[in-house]
Amino acid sequence: MMSYIEKKYYNKINDTFTELNKEEQSLIELLEYKSPTKAENIAKICSEVNKKINVILKKYYPEIKELESKLHIKANLKFYFDLIDKLTDFIRNVENFNQLDEKYYRSMIKFISEKDDLISNKYKNIATQELTSFYDQQSRNNLEKILEYKLNLMNREYFSFGPLEEEIRKIVKISSSESIKIKIEMASESDKKKLQSANSRISFSSEHELSFELNEKVLLEIKTFLESKSFEVIEESNSLITDAKLFGN
Repeated sequence: MMSYIEKKYYNKINDTFTELNKEEQSLIELLEYKSPTKAENIAKICSEVNKKINVILKKYYPEIKELESKLHIKANLKFYFDLIDKLTDFIRNVENFNQLDEKYYRSMIKFISEKDDLISNKYKNIATQELTSFYDQQSRNNLEKILEYKLNLMNREYFSFGPLEEEIRKIVKISSSESIKIKIEMASESDKKKLQSANSRISFSSEHELSFELNEKVLLEIKTFLESKSFEVIEESNSLITDAKLFGN
């Protein structure tokens, strides 16, 4: 089952793929001119595609753990890797030769137009093999560490920097462009008067003055996340009180 952050990033990746569909259509329209004068426009689109793929690779994809989701993303990424290579090669050839054979343009258009078939029948198979090999190797290399880790968790009710706290910190990071710091501590007696089952208080601070809208957005994101895990949460100014056991720094 996907975590809150994993779902959020998976949706962002799919939104990016949807945006890239428009770029592909623009590429086809430009290539149909079969003219080297469109190379500059194609280069701009290539740069934009490359930028968006890099965001997926560096920011979103590392958070995806669920295998089917990774497979879907990886198969799509492989198509875009090849597309970027082909576009780069196209631009280089235009610079060197100025005029290209009409077959070259047709092959580019064909490649983009057949994206869905290529992903389903070619790239998905390659991605499956790569992921299978990766996880098999990882399992062999890390089995003892994984077992030891799980055994340790069985002997501890919770730990100081656990998955919930990590998820909360990620929510803060992606919900705001501001430099927000959070402090997670044990609920005080005063907190327990407000929420009898309270275990933790989450407080927010920043070097910059947060706007009301931004502050509310971050609080709501975390409150929604905790409530989705069946925890009780009450909201205060720049703070949340919850029965979730989160004891951090």
